[in-house]
Amino acid sequence: MAKQATALQLLSGGRFVLGLGVGIHEGEYERAGVDFHRRGRLMDEGVARLHEAWGPHDGTSDYVQEPAAAGVPLWFGGKSDAARRRAAAVGDGWIPLFLAPHDYAAALAALRRETEDAGRDPEAVEPAVVVFACVGDDDAGGRGAAWLSRLYRLPAKAFERHLVAGSPEACASALRRYAAAGARHIVVMVAGSPAVEHFALLRAAFSRDEERVLTGAPA
Repeated sequence: MAKQATALQLLSGGRFVLGLGVGIHEGEYERAGVDFHRRGRLMDEGVARLHEAWGPHDGTSDYVQEPAAAGVPLWFGGKSDAARRRAAAVGDGWIPLFLAPHDYAAALAALRRETEDAGRDPEAVEPAVVVFACVGDDDAGGRGAAWLSRLYRLPAKAFERHLVAGSPEACASALRRYAAAGARHIVVMVAGSPAVEHFALLRAAFSRDEERVLTGAPA
């Protein structure tokens, strides 16, 4: 993994980010023959090995990174306390999902404290978030939840309160609330198809908002 990430970092001109997370589905670990309850410990061991592979070598390793690349940023997913503390201790970014804006703001404040407690700059971890969105009419929330239900094989109601849905303007406003809560990167996962159409509507809504700000027109 270290060599693959290094290659992608070089090919992308330094734009590659390696996303990591332990997951919550025990069945996935059963199929892989790995103990679900050791997943956090295994992640910590794996991250240590990655940093070891990217560090200086004495010439005896079979996996020397040549050509060497700048450090690959590690962004950790997960909204749990353990995931957040892992990001604070060894991460370059934190990217949870299933958090409302006010919950995200509180969790981000905790992340800053935990990062400082780990002996790092409180701003060392890049704040990001994943948001599910379905752009459309008044029924967008129901359609988006049904789409996610089919994808994850979970009841639609599990996604209803975590889904940004409605008109393009309503969705754009909801996404701005995440930015106001402190997110510097917002990954929008479209709960619908074709995704490009949803993004086009969102882009147009953001463009109209910017135009109103520049002209001083009322929202």
